[in-house]
Amino acid sequence: MTAYDLTAALRACAAGIYPLEAGVALLISNSTFIHRPDFTSRFITTGTSISNGTTLMADIDWDAAITALNAGDLPCSGGERRVLQLSASLAGGIPVDLRDAVTSLDDSNVARLVTAILHGSGKRPENSGYR
Repeated sequence: MTAYDLTAALRACAAGIYPLEAGVALLISNSTFIHRPDFTSRFITTGTSISNGTTLMADIDWDAAITALNAGDLPCSGGERRVLQLSASLAGGIPVDLRDAVTSLDDSNVARLVTAILHGSGKRPENSGYR
């Protein structure tokens, strides 16, 4: 599955649940983890929609990803770690220490996070990639 197909499948599975959409969109917009086979093969499950049997769907096991991250089994930079933690908090309800998670985020990731928070609250920004 290409990164483009995976992105569409993740968005399809999250559709209609704003916090899940926001967390998935934040992770996708960072673009690191979607391109990492060690992430996609371990923490993303794919299938097809039960309603029509043809729409590709994908789901992230947020708990398993954060457990691996915290155990040191998912190496990444500090910024990538923070984006994954924030995405998992929005999408999966996993607690995150905001003081630690937002410290040292670059401007691009801060903007993505603000957009994701707005999206999660139901204020979907138009034309931002956050459907």
